[in-house]
Amino acid sequence: MYPLIFPVTLIVVLRLASLQLGKNYCQRRQSYDIILQYQLEGWLLMKKIFFLLLCSFLPLVFLTTACGSQEVSPPKYEAETGTVDLIVWGAEEDEALLQEIFASFQSHYAGQANFQITFQPQSESSCKDALLGNLEEGADVFAFADDQVASLAAAGGLDPIADSAEIRGANLSAAVEAASVGGTLYAYPLTADNGYFLYYNKSYFSDKDIQSLERILELAAQAGRRVAMDWSSAWYVYSFFGNTGLTVGLNEDGLTNYCTWNSTEGGIRGVDVAKAMLSIAASPGFSNMTDQEFLAGVQNGSVIAGVSGVWNAVAIQEAWGEDAGAAKLPTYACAGKQVQMASFSGCKLIGVNAYSRYPEWAARLAEWITSEENQRLRFERRGQGPANINAANSPQVQSSPAIAALLAQSEFSQLQRVGGKFWDPVSEFALNMAAGNPSGASLQAQLDRLAEGVAAR
Repeated sequence: MYPLIFPVTLIVVLRLASLQLGKNYCQRRQSYDIILQYQLEGWLLMKKIFFLLLCSFLPLVFLTTACGSQEVSPPKYEAETGTVDLIVWGAEEDEALLQEIFASFQSHYAGQANFQITFQPQSESSCKDALLGNLEEGADVFAFADDQVASLAAAGGLDPIADSAEIRGANLSAAVEAASVGGTLYAYPLTADNGYFLYYNKSYFSDKDIQSLERILELAAQAGRRVAMDWSSAWYVYSFFGNTGLTVGLNEDGLTNYCTWNSTEGGIRGVDVAKAMLSIAASPGFSNMTDQEFLAGVQNGSVIAGVSGVWNAVAIQEAWGEDAGAAKLPTYACAGKQVQMASFSGCKLIGVNAYSRYPEWAARLAEWITSEENQRLRFERRGQGPANINAANSPQVQSSPAIAALLAQSEFSQLQRVGGKFWDPVSEFALNMAAGNPSGASLQAQLDRLAEGVAAR
């Protein structure tokens, strides 16, 4: 618009000036005084012309300046304050380890920025819900289970990883797959051990004893001790259904589930699994315990076997010493058969909030937390299996009883891919089985309700 104003205004002004000068030229012949007046009027007119030209030209200057200013990036917030404030979410039991990692990060980047890194405990299993509740106020860097990556990416909480080729090359292919959506990497692999298996005290069980859950329960009851498993968590309850031919998983929409756990057909029906669970719950050697309660029982001597993961390896080793044992999950009796208990498998990942005020520093911290060196440190401190190829192949990791048990169980595991409606219906059903179905409600009706809830849209 402004480029047209300048020439048009110039033409109009010059035309008016010529008319005015022509008029004055005719009048100047009347007298010498009039000639002097004409010269004065001409001088004043030229001032007007200059003023009008200046007014026409100034918008061009301002427009050019304004356009140029759009190409200049505003200063970053950290440049104004001199401090990079980062909030990190992680498992409560990881705090000491993460603080050690934060210290080495700040030492490595000393002089490049002043850091204020704040740890806040947040369950990895429910990280997605906490973060999506308020992305802009959420953590800059966070640990989470791999089954949440698709939802976080779809909601805009995660951006694709910029240097994905390097990350892919450094980590196990299964961990990279778990951190990806549609072939695009969205998070940094942290561990490749997010599964569960059997811990047992060798002073009570032989290698043959631990092959059958019924035998384990029998010996625990004879010793006045307990075998623990968390039936409030659908994650663990999957183990009873996973190798029966009854299925659960994601539909093609990536959000809703299908579920046949209530099936009345096939070699093993849903009711058969429910009856088997009731039989297990009725054993005096069984106890439905959360993971925290299981570990407390290990430490006080009341629990001599249980289902858990590598995150408890160090604490169990400290409690049982040389008697600490780990193995794949046992079989259990169902519909007149011995059925191998299944498991969900997966990885723990580190994500960078797409709304972080310091995306570059947040990404650097995520890379630091998941580096080969710090994955080795995580294994030493917490016994967690690395996703990094070099760290995973180290002699220390390969000789770990917990890692060996996880690898043995991997033959019977399934990558965890279920939608959000899976968890509560399964937990409700399993807790009623753990309590012995006190109301006597129809098992088929309960399974129908479970399947309906899991598959709800």
